[in-house]
Formats: sequence, C-alpha cells, structure tokens
Amino acid sequence: MRLDKFLKNSRIIKRRTIAKEACEQGRVEVNGKIAKPGVELKEGDAIKITFGTSVLEVRVEKLLDNVKKVDAESMYTVV
Repeated sequence: MRLDKFLKNSRIIKRRTIAKEACEQGRVEVNGKIAKPGVELKEGDAIKITFGTSVLEVRVEKLLDNVKKVDAESMYTVV
C-alpha cells in the first residue's frame, strides 16, 4: 500500500492530498529515510511524522483498504 494512502486510511492524516504534501515536504520518514508519497509499505515498517514541533512515531500493523473509523487504530501502534 502507498504511504499517502496508508496515512489517510489509518486516519493519522485526514486527507490523502495533505498526506502527499507532507511527504513531498520531507516531513515523513519510513524506516529512517525520508519517504515519497508512493513508497510501498509493508507490515512492520516504522513511520515518523513531524507535525510542526511535535513528532509522531508509529509502526505499521495491518494494511487494510476499506477501513471503518473504529478499525482505523488497529492499523498501527504508536511507538
């Protein structure tokens, strides 16, 4: 699954276009490397997102295409 799609489906970032912009601005890292929006994720990958002064680090647990709001948090764990 693409990084920008995962961020949207897991509801870490509200819209896919905003997730894409964050990746293009270098604010998202996957496994320690700055990531583009099209990076293919796999279970177990570590994602680090910088929101201004705060940083969110998560680990990918599941890759789901159609996710309900109650199931979105099961896609990742906060590190």
